[in-house]
Amino acid sequence: MPDPVLPKGNKKLLNAWAFYDWSNSVYALVIASTIFPIYFGALFRMAGIDSVHVFGTDIARAPLISYVSSAAFVFIALITPLLSGIADYLGNKKVFMRFFCYLGGLSCIGLFWFSLENIYFGLLCYFLALVGYWVSFAINNSYLPDIAYPAQQDRISARGFSMGYIGSVILLLINLAMVLKPEFFGITGTEDYPPNVQAMRFSFVMVGLWWILFSQYTFYHLPKGNPRGGERKNLIFNGFRELQSVWRQLGENLLLKRYLAAFFVFSMAVQTIMLIAAYFGEEEIAWGSDTERTSGLIVSILVIQLVAIAGATLTARASRIFGNITVLIVLNLLWVIICIYAYTVVTPLEFYIAAGAVGLVMGGIQALARSTYSKFLPQTQDTASFFSFYDVAEKIGIIIGSFLYGFVAQLTGSMRNATVFLVVFFIGGIILLVRVPKKNPRSESPGE
Repeated sequence: MPDPVLPKGNKKLLNAWAFYDWSNSVYALVIASTIFPIYFGALFRMAGIDSVHVFGTDIARAPLISYVSSAAFVFIALITPLLSGIADYLGNKKVFMRFFCYLGGLSCIGLFWFSLENIYFGLLCYFLALVGYWVSFAINNSYLPDIAYPAQQDRISARGFSMGYIGSVILLLINLAMVLKPEFFGITGTEDYPPNVQAMRFSFVMVGLWWILFSQYTFYHLPKGNPRGGERKNLIFNGFRELQSVWRQLGENLLLKRYLAAFFVFSMAVQTIMLIAAYFGEEEIAWGSDTERTSGLIVSILVIQLVAIAGATLTARASRIFGNITVLIVLNLLWVIICIYAYTVVTPLEFYIAAGAVGLVMGGIQALARSTYSKFLPQTQDTASFFSFYDVAEKIGIIIGSFLYGFVAQLTGSMRNATVFLVVFFIGGIILLVRVPKKNPRSESPGE
């Protein structure tokens, strides 16, 4: 039997919550950021083509992923309010989190059969893995104000991201060894897939298994949720009514309203960069050979992850000294510099430097954005609804950002131009953050 319900602020409960980052971050790193982009590009190079006829037209490989990602985020933005409404009324967020965790993990395993000949099935698995990751991640985020006091939230949010980086790096190192030395692991090629590409397919299966198995510790300790009193009718559309309620409350909470506007704009660019970074490196950097491309991209993503651990920790400490909003403004300014620098990057060394800079600010801005929102929330038990609003805002931003990135890249024929275009969003984020009161968020309880 599971342990009795652990009290808010309990260290075991906080660690179990943070541990979900350990289990699901392997998707974000191994599939979304590293191995799958390399595998996807390898399929096109082996076929000797740059585009594929899909959805009734010829689409180049990089814009294709941007468009499918945009479609996935449209779906995510639509279903998240439905789920949050049901979860709030039934008081069982965990069952939905578990379902989408398993959906994502099984879809990762399904990527083993991704091929250009089987393109629609492969894109469906890519689509569902993306949905499973983001929906389960959003539900996990909504637990933060339930399980941690405001004084603990910056620290535990940063710990979650750090655990995610560490766990995903461990698996990526194993996958890197598999790809570079497949014979050592007994991996042989087939008529369609050489040994290193076959190793990439096995890595997709490992991600799915890792995600599902390690999430069990989180599910064991997390509470079901906070049940809503009153009648339980019209559950399907309660989520959208809750979003309307949150929107009305924003009118009375200037701090939260201004912060959300800023978050919407800068998150649009941050999440787009996370989605396309490896595709940029795969296509725009002058690698000497396919082997150097594969190892170079994996090493660069490892650099991002390892530096991001320090970035998340340093950002949490800086926020206690200078305040959350001031630190977020500085991080957005650093993103502007990085995007401009990325336009000039050509050599592998320059790409590694860019990767280190991205890692430093990426870990910090993600963890701090999440905890800042949590601390700005009004006192409420309906945390799923407020985090649903946060998640919908983030996903609409990703839809716009990834679509515009793919459109600019296809229109200009260069991913570099699209990268510089993202500067507009970071500058907009800075302007909007300046309008947010820079007082420290509320604190109502002792820390850990």
